[in-house]
Amino acid sequence: MIDYEKLTQTLEKLGYQVSHFSTSKEAANYLDSQIDQTSVAFGGSITMKDMDLYPLLAKHNQVIWHWEGGSQMDAINTQVYITSVNGLAETGELINIDGTGNRVASTLYGHNRVYFVVGSNKIAPDYDAALWRARNIASPKNAQRLGINTPCAAKGDRCYNCQSPDRICRALVVLWEKPKGTEKMEIVLVDEPLGY
Repeated sequence: MIDYEKLTQTLEKLGYQVSHFSTSKEAANYLDSQIDQTSVAFGGSITMKDMDLYPLLAKHNQVIWHWEGGSQMDAINTQVYITSVNGLAETGELINIDGTGNRVASTLYGHNRVYFVVGSNKIAPDYDAALWRARNIASPKNAQRLGINTPCAAKGDRCYNCQSPDRICRALVVLWEKPKGTEKMEIVLVDEPLGY
């Protein structure tokens, strides 16, 4: 069972703002109320898709998402960036694995505000468990979704640390604390499974 109060305290000590919601609908409504009349980019994220967040925010913001025809390069210049994580440790580490680097780069630098939406399925007890989850659960599921030719996509059971040209695990970013320079970095915890 996740102790959200303790997790919130841990993350706040590391410099993050934290909000917690029972459902993804509540979280989506919260983000909709916080983000208005500005430019927003989404990282490649099934969580965002599960929440149906794009049409909600696009009603009153300029929203760029390469899954909706927007350019990854245009996304670099937005005021707000929204994505998820592949693993969040209860000890405070945020872990993301990426193939191109656009998603992880935007979590590190360049936007005034960054939001991480994290479903309960992505929370692990410690760094090692969160990293294991990112490599052996999130990455194979994303490889299968993309229909690529890798051992993890074929078997769907774990990371094989393959050298396939289709490999999507090319960059690993761990946030130990909120990076300097970003005005606001918020972790939106949702007490239901979201994404991979």
